[in-house]
Amino acid sequence: MRTLTNAACLKEILDRLSRVRADSPRRWGKMNAHQMICHLNDSFRVAMGQKTVSMASPAIISRRLMKRIALYFPMQWPHGVPTRPEIDQEISGTAPAEFQADLQKVIATTEEFVRVPRTFTFGTHPMFDTMTEADWMRWGYLHCDHHLRQFSC
Repeated sequence: MRTLTNAACLKEILDRLSRVRADSPRRWGKMNAHQMICHLNDSFRVAMGQKTVSMASPAIISRRLMKRIALYFPMQWPHGVPTRPEIDQEISGTAPAEFQADLQKVIATTEEFVRVPRTFTFGTHPMFDTMTEADWMRWGYLHCDHHLRQFSC
């Protein structure tokens, strides 16, 4: 199972992040590559309890079941799932500034996210609610993978 606690998986994600270019074309969605980099950074900051985000409306299925399916069912995440406004760069997410600086920031934040011992306490996921460290590490891999595939990286 791919997770950021696995050194090879972490290296894969960091290598793929380093291949993103400001002009990388998207395969789906409305974000551009620079917005995606800032979105990933904001999302990690939410996970690390450094940025607050509103909770999504309760789903038809329970948050616990939705979390299990999203994190542990063997499938790729669907396209077009709405993001929370606080991590949507077109609403109130962190605005892109200088591409290389923002890229280095998300790489550093990803490394901080996996570093042990932790200097932070995990936050609450806006769709899945409380998560274990293992859940967060699985989410981190899947979330990055989803958006890197969006830009063929």
